[in-house]
Amino acid sequence: MNRLFARALVSGALAGAATTLAAALAGRRLAGSSTAPLNATSHFLWGARAARQNRPSLRYTATGVATNFAASVFWALFYEGLAGRGRRTPARAAVDATLVSAAAYVTDYHVVPARLTPGWEMRLPGRALAGIYGALAVGLCARDLLWNTARSSSFARSSTRTRRLGRFLPARLM
Repeated sequence: MNRLFARALVSGALAGAATTLAAALAGRRLAGSSTAPLNATSHFLWGARAARQNRPSLRYTATGVATNFAASVFWALFYEGLAGRGRRTPARAAVDATLVSAAAYVTDYHVVPARLTPGWEMRLPGRALAGIYGALAVGLCARDLLWNTARSSSFARSSTRTRRLGRFLPARLM
């Protein structure tokens, strides 16, 4: 179980970074503020006024980013659980990540009450949400894709280089 959580923490952090970046870029382009969709995520705690905030703040932006990170780790637990103890091929990683991302969208917008949605819909159109959930899928499988690439490269074939890589990425996370 500790291994599952450790892997989910890495996958979730990558997914959280990807979705935060996607939301910020969409916000900048479509709402005129890169922090607007991140602020809107904190609406579960601060109410509708969070969705009206354009400027970065500890109250709204930090809460929104932390909430997004926690949600990404939550969904990463499902993603990592699908793998069991085996390694994923790149194709399997992409399929699993897409399935989990689709489940996240359905849960976020069709299952939970409006107060518990990500809030992005308050500041961004539906087409932007598709991009954010796509970023969630990419972030979820990024660790697997990077590991598969590193393992198959000439860099990873060298035992000395593999040991050096192992100092930065403990075996339980790879």
